[in-house]
Amino acid sequence: MFEGCVGASDVMQAVYRMTRQVAPSSATVLLTGETGTGKELIARALHELSGRATGPFVRVNCGALSESLLESELFGHVKGAFTSAHENRTGRFEAAHGGTVFLDEVNSVSYKLQVKLLRVLQEQEFERVGDSRTIRVDCRVVAATNRDLLDEIEAGRFREDLYYRLNVLPIDLPPLRERVEDVPLLADYFIGRYSEADGRTPPTMSPEALKLLMEYAWPGNVRELQNYMERAIVLCEGDKLMPELFPRHVRGLAPARLHRQAVKDPGMLCTELVELGMQRASEEATDMHEQIVSLVERELIKQVLHSCRGVQTKAATRLGINRNTLHKKITDYGLE
Repeated sequence: MFEGCVGASDVMQAVYRMTRQVAPSSATVLLTGETGTGKELIARALHELSGRATGPFVRVNCGALSESLLESELFGHVKGAFTSAHENRTGRFEAAHGGTVFLDEVNSVSYKLQVKLLRVLQEQEFERVGDSRTIRVDCRVVAATNRDLLDEIEAGRFREDLYYRLNVLPIDLPPLRERVEDVPLLADYFIGRYSEADGRTPPTMSPEALKLLMEYAWPGNVRELQNYMERAIVLCEGDKLMPELFPRHVRGLAPARLHRQAVKDPGMLCTELVELGMQRASEEATDMHEQIVSLVERELIKQVLHSCRGVQTKAATRLGINRNTLHKKITDYGLE
C-alpha cells in the first residue's frame, strides 16, 4: 500500500503489485480508470518507487488548457514567440528532466499537439515554441485518461500511433463499486484524516450509515466518498456518524445523478416525463416517483446500449452496475 492509497480488495492488491513491478522501469505507463479512482496517487507511487525518486515529479492537467497554452506549458517558449511571450519559459518536460512527468487527462490533447507529444516519447527531444534549437530530456512519462482511448481513436480524436506508444505498461484502476469491501477502510481513513484536521476526537460510523455507503454506487468513486466523509465530519455534533449526515441521494431519498454523456436527447426525455406527470397527477407521490424513475432508467439503459453497440459489459460499466443486473433490467424493460 502506498501513501494515500487505501484498499485491501483483491483488485487493488493487483494494482499495487503491478505498480511495484513496473516502477523501476523507465517505460511509459498508461493509467486508465474513471474520474476519482486515484490515478494521480498511483502516478506518484510509480515515481517514488523508481530510481527517479530524487528527481522532480511534474503534473500537467492536459484538460485544463487550450491547445496553444498547453503547447507552451509542455514545451516552453522563447521570448517573442507570441504576443504575451515577454521572456523565455521552461516547459514541463524540461522541468521534469531526471524525474517523472504526469500527463493527466491525456485524451484532451489536441490531434495536432499529439504529433509533438509522440516525438518526445519516441526521441526524448523537442523544440520550444518559437525556437529552432532542439532540447533533449530524460524523463519518464506517466499518462492518465478517464476515456476509452480506442473509442477516441475510432472517433478520429486520438492518434493510434500515440496510443500504442503510451500503452506500453497499462494499469487499470477499478471503480469503487467494484471494490465495495474497501468502503469501510476508506471511511475510517477519512474519519481519521478530517477529525485530525479539525482537532476533534474521531467519531465512529453507525451500522446504518455504513450500510448506506456500502450499497451506494459511487459514480464519483473515492473522490466522491472523500467529499461526503469530510462533510459528515464537519456536520457531526456527536460521537457517531448517522445516515442523516449524508446527502439524500446516498440515502436513497433522491434519484442518483445520471451519467451526463449517456443522455443524448434530454428534450425528448423531459417531454415524456411531463406527459407521464400529467397522466399520473392524481395518484400517490410514491407511485409517481417509481413510474418516473422506471421511465428514466429504461431510456438511459436504451441509449447507453445504443452508444455501446449492444455490448453489455461496456454498457454496464458506463451505467455503474454489474453485468447481471443490467441483463435483468434489459429483460424487465423489454429491451432485448
